[in-house]
Amino acid sequence: MHAVWNWIVLRLSEITLPKPIEFIDVIQILLIAYFVYHLIRWVQNTKAYTLLKGILVIVAFAVLASIFQMQTFLYLLGALGGVALTALVIIFQPELRRVVEQLGEKTPLSTISLPGSSEKQERFSDKTVNEIVRACYEMGAVKTGALIVIERNITLEEYEKTGIEVDGIVTSQLLINIFEHNTPLHDGAVIIRGDRIVSATCYLPLSDNMSLSKDLGTRHRAGVGVSEATDSFTIIVSEETGNVSYAVGGELKKAVTPNELREELHMIQNLPHKQEGDEGKGKLRGRKKKKEGAGES
Repeated sequence: MHAVWNWIVLRLSEITLPKPIEFIDVIQILLIAYFVYHLIRWVQNTKAYTLLKGILVIVAFAVLASIFQMQTFLYLLGALGGVALTALVIIFQPELRRVVEQLGEKTPLSTISLPGSSEKQERFSDKTVNEIVRACYEMGAVKTGALIVIERNITLEEYEKTGIEVDGIVTSQLLINIFEHNTPLHDGAVIIRGDRIVSATCYLPLSDNMSLSKDLGTRHRAGVGVSEATDSFTIIVSEETGNVSYAVGGELKKAVTPNELREELHMIQNLPHKQEGDEGKGKLRGRKKKKEGAGES
């Protein structure tokens, strides 16, 4: 206890009073708090959470070694510190890449277009919306599993290359035929760009989100996984229950109705840049509800 008390007194003596707090200091504190909060939220939803607990054990051991002057252990920890940091970057390269991509999506810079780039004013037509909704609920009625990924701002070319090129106009008959049991293209995901199905049997990354229900199968985890890695809108039809769900931004909305699915598709239909705020969403939903009389599946 004497050693612990001496260590605490020594550390407290090293603390110096800061200069008077200024406005820029408050801004820095708020920014640091914002980034630390989102870092903790990210860690909780990935496999990094388990590793973090191991790192905390090592840190606690290092503190004890410092208190009791275990010089050999302190030397080994210092020598391995740089190597451990490099190893962490290598181990968590996919997660770090995902964080940087999400940071780029959520900043004001994400709305800036490079010279010569063209933005579509409409992602897909109302006919495509109706065809997707009709196909999903017809497949759900007979419990045919399906995974449909709709491309938005971030290109899905890396996942498109893992499948078989289709390049066909989106119709309910084509979607149902693709996911029909015992057909060559039924296994994997379909990727839709605009009004066309560009690829089928695509492989998607599985989600590492620990909060997802253990009852969810590979199809649902793949749908959430691609929505975490990109800004895509993914529709999942359960083979076990026939329920239709969708995933966007890493969040899964289960067992939605045809009107709910159609409304969400209309939400992203005319958003060429980033999604609007809640007020904009309300206005857009009001305009789109007038179009919902086009029939349900």
